[in-house]
Amino acid sequence: MFSKKSLRGKFALQLVLTSSVLIAIFSTIFYNYITILIYEDLKIELVKKAEKIVIKYNFSAENVEDKFLIDHSFFDKDNLKIVIYENRKHKPFFRKYRKNSDKFLTIYYPVDIEKSTFLSITKNISNKDKLLRKIFHTITVINFITFFLVLLYTYILSRMLISPIRSLTQKLTAMDENFSRSIDTANIPEEFQPLALSINRLTKRISTFVKYQKELFIGIAHELKTPLAVMKTTNEVTLIVQRDTQRYIDTLQHNNKTIDEMNKMIGCVLEIGRLEGAQFEQPVEIDLIEFLKERANSFEILVHLEKKIFIKSFSPGSFPIVIQPTLLIHILQNFIQNAIKFTSKGGKVEIKSFTHSGGINIQVIDDGIGIDENQDLFAPFKRYGKKEGAGLGLFLAKGAADAIGATIDIQNRKDKSGTIATLHIPISNRKPAQKVKKCDL
Repeated sequence: MFSKKSLRGKFALQLVLTSSVLIAIFSTIFYNYITILIYEDLKIELVKKAEKIVIKYNFSAENVEDKFLIDHSFFDKDNLKIVIYENRKHKPFFRKYRKNSDKFLTIYYPVDIEKSTFLSITKNISNKDKLLRKIFHTITVINFITFFLVLLYTYILSRMLISPIRSLTQKLTAMDENFSRSIDTANIPEEFQPLALSINRLTKRISTFVKYQKELFIGIAHELKTPLAVMKTTNEVTLIVQRDTQRYIDTLQHNNKTIDEMNKMIGCVLEIGRLEGAQFEQPVEIDLIEFLKERANSFEILVHLEKKIFIKSFSPGSFPIVIQPTLLIHILQNFIQNAIKFTSKGGKVEIKSFTHSGGINIQVIDDGIGIDENQDLFAPFKRYGKKEGAGLGLFLAKGAADAIGATIDIQNRKDKSGTIATLHIPISNRKPAQKVKKCDL
């Protein structure tokens, strides 16, 4: 029914074993308790009889040997004797023994301390012994029935406990790239809600990824098909009639320019492949502030080459995290490249960091033309302004941010004189400072 790796099987085995041990312990305690009660009653009864005989016949040193002083019509002479026990504490004691098929209990009650004489009274306890055996057999039968009920209960309980998992599995099985919807967590036990929420987040990321991939492939086909069609048409028009050399040269130069643009597009597609491969990069522990300072030195050179002012400010003094550095670098480079592209000469490009909502924000601020906040900035092949580009930068940056569990936000500055690009890394990426390892890139 259950495999060796079955969690349900392990749970059922543990429950059955635990229940069996508890049943055995309880049954043993119960049986011993009943046995003690029955024998205690018998012992009390014999003690009372012995006391009554001693008081009634007033045994003493002079008449203790005279066994016939005892009224045998009142007590059975076979069960009533005077015996001598040397080196025995002068206290009542008991002995049980079996004779033939009967069981007996004998009390030895002290009569004369000096002569170490005891009055022995023997009682046939076979009926009591049979009663105890019946009780033992009854308890055994009850234990077998209880064990069977435990097995049945374990089977039902184990099925009930894994039913939410079965339900989640069925819903996941029914999903594909064309049909994916969130799992309703309202009717799921609270123990499984974190799992359902995690699945919903994963499903959302997969849906977003599939959506962007479809848009990307459609966009690539469109972006490559259009220049190819233009090139073909230009060539055909040029070849209709014989033309001078300069016209052929112009046509070839135009085609070369179009080919260069297509190569840039293909380079962006290859970049997407590298970016998706980087998502499988092993996360490492770094000090984010030190990492930003090192990268800022490279960014500063690029900004100065474009004759623009570079400002940097980082806080707090240290922020240990576990992250995939390649993806983080890709996001920062995209922010900086866009800031440089849209900022005029003499303008400012600023990068800064600060703690926010338990995590950390990294912002790149420029003095550019701003953005249209009503547009989908992260859609592939969306270009803004008159600047060149394939329109895949923010699309790739968004994918990288999703992979590291971060979020990207692009907004205009309040003074409408530039853009603020924000990367928020949540506290879930945070690691204790003493465990940080330096990552050299």
